[in-house]
Amino acid sequence: MRAVDIIRKKRDGGALDHREIGWMVGGIASGEVADYQWSALLMAILWRGMDDAETAALTDAMMHSGSVVDLSTMPGVKIDKHSTGGVGDKTSLILAPIAAALDVSVPMVSGRGLGHTGGTLDKLESIPGFRVDLDLKRYQQVLNECGLVLIGQTAEIAPADKRLYALRDATATVESIPLIAASIMSKKLAEGIDGLVLDVKTGNGAFMQQLEDSRRLARTMCAIGRGLGKRMRALITRMDQPLGRAVGNAVEVAESVACLRGEGPNDLVNLSVELAAEMVVMAERAGSLDEAGALCRRVIADGSALDRFRRVVAAQGGDPRTLDEPERLPQPRARRDVAAPRSGVVESLAARPIGQATMLLGAGRARIDSIIDPAVGVILHKKVGDPVDAGEPLCTVYFNDTAALEPAIAMINDAYRVGDGPVESPPLIVERC
Repeated sequence: MRAVDIIRKKRDGGALDHREIGWMVGGIASGEVADYQWSALLMAILWRGMDDAETAALTDAMMHSGSVVDLSTMPGVKIDKHSTGGVGDKTSLILAPIAAALDVSVPMVSGRGLGHTGGTLDKLESIPGFRVDLDLKRYQQVLNECGLVLIGQTAEIAPADKRLYALRDATATVESIPLIAASIMSKKLAEGIDGLVLDVKTGNGAFMQQLEDSRRLARTMCAIGRGLGKRMRALITRMDQPLGRAVGNAVEVAESVACLRGEGPNDLVNLSVELAAEMVVMAERAGSLDEAGALCRRVIADGSALDRFRRVVAAQGGDPRTLDEPERLPQPRARRDVAAPRSGVVESLAARPIGQATMLLGAGRARIDSIIDPAVGVILHKKVGDPVDAGEPLCTVYFNDTAALEPAIAMINDAYRVGDGPVESPPLIVERC
């Protein structure tokens, strides 16, 4: 086979068979297929799409490009959660300890930031010493010790996807539904889970901005998982404004800890509890979502969820003192308030430009080899529906690079619209499937 022939076939609208897909995936892992060739194929897939058989073949090839973990000897049901990416979305850091505190085993393999969205691994690595690069032996040890583990893709888990994930981010091919579905499911199915709860975002800050696209992605991933005997549940949730009030890396860790103390913003706490409750029911630790939700709030109130997070931070080499002393997290050299241009009510706060602004400040990647600045970010003081006076801070920007400051502030100003109001925010959860 030749990569150029496969690229041409997809470029011209043809369907690739499982042998062609398997050869290309094997080639990215071995080096036989160059990055620039896969970049061309990714763009062809973005434009031409993939049918169900191609998507399943791509998922299978990426999953089997490395080891498939066997956790069957561990007691209990192993449940993970995955979000398709949003701005200020740090629910994994909150719900994983909640579920673990309720005796749900949570083996979580997460990703880095893609485009304007933040990545769980980048957030975790802002905790001094925290290691996300555990090998599979240590992965299973931490899971046994803490009831949860939070790692990135190892050399053993779906190594082909790890490379393609980075290429998608750098070639503007993130939004392809087949590529998203195959990337997510190959990692998740390789990590040894029994079930998966999906948080599929929709809205201007999501990769899938249209509700019907989000539905299609949710159904595609659920079909892949159920076809392989996994328990699946998907929630479609709004990402029209950032989730919570912190956008960045260290600032999102601090906000996650506040949520585990019962002090976080309502939208973030409520969504984290809803997702955790789905995991608890899926793991048969509660008979209904209402019961599970009450249990989730109980382990926040009694401190056991925060204790689980503290334990996993220590087990993975991080400094657990940061959970009680947030000043130990990376701090910016400077801060700047962004003032409201007029009095009124915040009528909209577009998530995407806020994410793009934090990326410009250094919280995300413009290239595969970009270095993340964990200290930078934005703290939102005003969100949709909040009243504001002229000159009052809408948000505070945390920055180190002064060259990026003014363009970032311009993006933030474009994200806010202040009007006469009133305005009512729609429910965060659109539907479940």
